[in-house]
Amino acid sequence: MTPTPANIPELLLPLAVPTEDLVPYYRNPRNGDLPSIAESLTVNGQYRAIVVNKGTHTGRHNEILAGNHTYAAAQQLGWDQIAVTWVDVDDDAAARIVIVDNRTNDLAGYDSVLLAEILSDIPDLAGTGYDRESVDRLLDDTSLPETLELTSDGAGTGAAATVDYLQWGYLQWESKRVRITSEEVEALNAIYTKFVDDTNSDLGFGWHVLQQAHEEGEAA
Repeated sequence: MTPTPANIPELLLPLAVPTEDLVPYYRNPRNGDLPSIAESLTVNGQYRAIVVNKGTHTGRHNEILAGNHTYAAAQQLGWDQIAVTWVDVDDDAAARIVIVDNRTNDLAGYDSVLLAEILSDIPDLAGTGYDRESVDRLLDDTSLPETLELTSDGAGTGAAATVDYLQWGYLQWESKRVRITSEEVEALNAIYTKFVDDTNSDLGFGWHVLQQAHEEGEAA
């Protein structure tokens, strides 16, 4: 008697079939992230059935239409059973199912603020497909300080410059971001105003601040 699979919930057990009886779709265009899927199967188990075509009309029996990478990951983990729902469609319908299953995932989006909130509430990211670095990047994009008003000479930037944070770096994932206090804003305002008054431009202001900090550090 085949033992009960530990990774398939009770409600899906009636749908379980031997993995050796199934074959992947013969021309699946999708490249899945097998390590992430395998991690999810290990942590979460199989929470939905894969879709398999009986093959009466295609001549390719027990062919997986949706869940090819779930099946591959399960095989890597040594599963001998997997839960399946069955269809029996022709070649055109089979191709449509394969394509739309992949395409609907591509077209989906996120409420980034809500996603960041949910991920922050989860104590352990295992099985989510996210790691701490990716969550930190997401939080950087969604958890910004309140807006700050800085004066400007209006040279191409308008009468005032509004910033949510101070950030530097050439690429988004390499950029640094820091919250500044109201006292620091006032100090920066004073330095900026004096620089614009002296030079009649804000060009080179960043270098001026860095140079001033360097000189003050040497003096100390």
